[in-house]
Amino acid sequence: MNLNQEVELLKGVPIFSKVEPAKLKLLAFTSERLSFGEGQELFHQGDQGDAMYVILSGAADVLIDTPGGPIAVAELKRNGFVGEIAILCDVPRTATIKAKEPLTTLKISKDMFYRLVAEFPQMAIEIMRELAHRLEDTNQKLRAATKAA
Repeated sequence: MNLNQEVELLKGVPIFSKVEPAKLKLLAFTSERLSFGEGQELFHQGDQGDAMYVILSGAADVLIDTPGGPIAVAELKRNGFVGEIAILCDVPRTATIKAKEPLTTLKISKDMFYRLVAEFPQMAIEIMRELAHRLEDTNQKLRAATKAA
């Protein structure tokens, strides 16, 4: 995949949709493209967060550690992103991300992420929207689990 193809993929990611193509090209150029095989971890719950990841292809499970072992709470697919909480809040990783199938990601450093948010306030709004959506989804799952118990 060349730089222009990565820019086209980034345009499809909601948080980057309003970022101008020249900045997306810089983002794609300065980010690290990583591939993971099925079962490989991008990062583990509790690790220190230093970057976020954009899913370019494939799928990954979001796993939370519990006393009974890890449970899958979500699935990430193309154009999804993960890892922003740890770098936004300066906290350890809140979940383990494991490739469900061969996975290609773009690893965006904390510094580049902050530069983009500072330059593109619309990106910050899209991140807030996504985080609010994830919170609402979690709340719905908790309500359903509480009713079932």
